[in-house]
Amino acid sequence: MRTPKEQWVGTLGLALMLLIVITPLLPILPPSSVTYAADKEELIDINSATADQLKTLKGVGDATAEKIITGRPYAKKDELVQKKIMHRAAYEQIKYKIIAKQK
Repeated sequence: MRTPKEQWVGTLGLALMLLIVITPLLPILPPSSVTYAADKEELIDINSATADQLKTLKGVGDATAEKIITGRPYAKKDELVQKKIMHRAAYEQIKYKIIAKQK
């Protein structure tokens, strides 16, 4: 019979072996098997969203929503910072919730 210490070491060894086998496979898993927080909510298109939709984003009020609308179209979402419509810190809080779709 194995001692508790031997059982613990055996369990730890098994866990490490599984980790070694599974880790290289992660990049080849189909995208549908991995979920991200942004997948659970609808992305807001900064090229077509209404002012009310934009104001649902953290840190975006009336003035910023109006600046976003006036500055359209955007080729990339980070143009909100490049065109000085938002400060980098505010952009960092919403960048995973927005998209800049092209027509």
